[in-house]
Amino acid sequence: MVVASKGFTLIELMITIAIIAILSAIAYPSYTDYVLRGYLVDATNGMASAQAQLEQFYQDNRKYTNGPCASDTKNFTFTCDRADQEYTITANGAGPVGAFTYTYSYTVAKGLIKATTSLKDGWGSTCGSAWIVKKGQPCA
Repeated sequence: MVVASKGFTLIELMITIAIIAILSAIAYPSYTDYVLRGYLVDATNGMASAQAQLEQFYQDNRKYTNGPCASDTKNFTFTCDRADQEYTITANGAGPVGAFTYTYSYTVAKGLIKATTSLKDGWGSTCGSAWIVKKGQPCA
């Protein structure tokens, strides 16, 4: 009489564990970068909102001095340097995005300039003409 075996062999379990480990090694870094990209939206949205508020303030007062600045978020602290005819908005990261710093500047001579002045290691290099919000994104 032949008895059917039940269960898995050690080789089958080892192959399954190896497949799960390989998939995890690939998926986890991609997932963490994806989550980090979600946090960066706080900076870009905050600076774009502050820029619109400053332009509205300028329409009423003909200067940017004493105009509004973006409200701090959980992940970014905003500072605004305002003069009569120019301004700079800076977003400094905190917590998981502590390595990131973005600026948004306006001058009459140069217009609006987006810049990335600090990035997480491995994300690429800083950029004086764009916000880098994705790992490996080129400076355009």
